[in-house]
Amino acid sequence: MVTGEKGLLKFLSPKLRNLLHPINIEAALLWSVAGTATALWLIQPFDWLKKKVWEVEEKAEREEQTNE
Repeated sequence: MVTGEKGLLKFLSPKLRNLLHPINIEAALLWSVAGTATALWLIQPFDWLKKKVWEVEEKAEREEQTNE
């Protein structure tokens, strides 16, 4: 165990601290990322993302050009 890993869990009660090992927290985080990626793959909201991301960038570029 790396020094400081237990330090993050010191504020919890000992009973709860035994349940929340750093490897369990890491596993939960990785499963969350996998679930989010799967949901995005199934839904594929790429048109919505294109509108939100690239239109904002284009507007910012146009504003920069008009300010120069």
